[in-house]
Amino acid sequence: MPMLKNPSAKYAAYKPFAFTDRTWPNKTITKPPIWLATDLRDGNQSLIEPMDVERKKKMFALNVRVGIKEIEVGFPSASQTDFDFVRFLIEKNQIPDDVWIQVLSPAREAFVERTFESLKGAKRAIFHLYHATAPIMRDVVFGLSRQEVIDQMTIPHVRQVKALMKKYPETEWRFEFSPEMFSNTEMDFVKRVVDTVVEEYGATPERKVIINLPTTVENTTPNCYADQIEWIGRNVARRDCILISLHPHNDRGTGTAAAELALMAGADRVEGCIFGNGERTGNVDLVNLALNMYSQGVHPNLDFSDIDEIKKTVEYCNQLPVHPRHPYAGDLVYTSFSGSHQDAIKKAFAARETNNTQIWNMPYLPIDPMDVGRSYEAIIRVNSQSGKGGISYLLQSEYGVDLPRRMQIEFSQVVQQVMDTTGKEMSADDIWNVFDSEYLSRGIPYKYIAHKLAEDSSKPEAVEVYTDVSIYGAKHSAKGIGNGPIDAFVAAIAAELHAPVKVMDYHEHSIGQGANATAITYIEMRVGDGPTLHGVGMDSNIVTASFKAILSGLNRDAARVNAKEGVVVGK
Repeated sequence: MPMLKNPSAKYAAYKPFAFTDRTWPNKTITKPPIWLATDLRDGNQSLIEPMDVERKKKMFALNVRVGIKEIEVGFPSASQTDFDFVRFLIEKNQIPDDVWIQVLSPAREAFVERTFESLKGAKRAIFHLYHATAPIMRDVVFGLSRQEVIDQMTIPHVRQVKALMKKYPETEWRFEFSPEMFSNTEMDFVKRVVDTVVEEYGATPERKVIINLPTTVENTTPNCYADQIEWIGRNVARRDCILISLHPHNDRGTGTAAAELALMAGADRVEGCIFGNGERTGNVDLVNLALNMYSQGVHPNLDFSDIDEIKKTVEYCNQLPVHPRHPYAGDLVYTSFSGSHQDAIKKAFAARETNNTQIWNMPYLPIDPMDVGRSYEAIIRVNSQSGKGGISYLLQSEYGVDLPRRMQIEFSQVVQQVMDTTGKEMSADDIWNVFDSEYLSRGIPYKYIAHKLAEDSSKPEAVEVYTDVSIYGAKHSAKGIGNGPIDAFVAAIAAELHAPVKVMDYHEHSIGQGANATAITYIEMRVGDGPTLHGVGMDSNIVTASFKAILSGLNRDAARVNAKEGVVVGK
């Protein structure tokens, strides 16, 4: 069936409740929330193939390793596997002393009883009770009025939980309650339910109850969720006795935004999954949220220093890939292919070194990849959309070759021709091979053999050069005089080898250090009436490198002429 031409005939627009004096838009996030990971419950129940025990162990260990102190480990009343895993954690002493495990139960007497059985002997546990409150559930599923929901579902099960906590005094308990489908429930009714829970549980400022307010199904813009959170926080009877917890889903793709705005609106706690796995389009992504805070100078109290290892573990446990464009963790998220982006990044890195600043202020890189265990190697990658900045960056970062600016333009055109032919991405090794082939390895027609210098400081042209050069495989000797080695070598080439050269510009630097250092020379030159071009030479001796650079330029000019005339020659 095609999409409707008039979707309003089928889908009613969300009607936000009246709330005109909101304050959250003027606030910022200045501290991290309490984090709860629900990878082992909400995340696990959404998998095509739920985790086996081995995968659950790895996921629990990962939650602990990154610093999450509250972990929802299962739905013991609904699954024997979950029940057994909770027992394993407790009986095998797998839970660190500073970590609270959490378990979920619906508001049904037998399920609550069974869930408490799974927790026997736990040092610290959060019992998470829920029941739906939205009109669609009250009217269609339960057939109960508002008061009947409170009388038949809220009060008796909160009392049951409270009694069972007393039955197991060896455990330090916390209580969490979720009005399921909170974001679709009338706010005045949510307030009644929350106030009832707080009263029945006997919450105090020292013994707070966690009130978890989920976007069970995300159905409107994030600002509406923030309004709901702020309204509840301002209107419940005993705000000092509750922790407001968020459980955003991502049906509209705005789960992260909803969580951030709701934290600005006064929430204390966030439930989500590492990389956002969960029912339908997933739960809110804890990595995304935490590193968003980190990028603003707020430490999230979670450690994602080795993002690739974390990603590897989550992919193993969930048997689902993390998308290459996933925020902060994807394989390509610190990578620029665009030429203009690459140029900006290259210049900003150079400025950062020059200015010796600590503040991260880089175009296209919201955080330093090294902070999450990535190197700079993959920041710039080259394809047909790339430009001189990216190409020169890879040569410099991987091979120490620092091309002069005008040569960057020239060489990028060489690479672009290769890219247009292959249509594929090029690695740093691929680019080096093109560079080597274009500038360093050409031996036709000219190839350096040897040279000898003689200097006479009493003469205006103080340097004589004697050189042997191979031309199409035949050895030729030449002599030239000039005011320096390069000038003398150019004179020898022009007079004896009939190749007039004009040197336009010269750059050189070393690659490596100490005895193993190699000089690399870039010479911008013109051969006869031909166009300006570059030659490159490498040698442990800088003079030899300069002579090789001139011959490199001559070879490139010869190749240009031959190509123009349709002549094919070997290297």
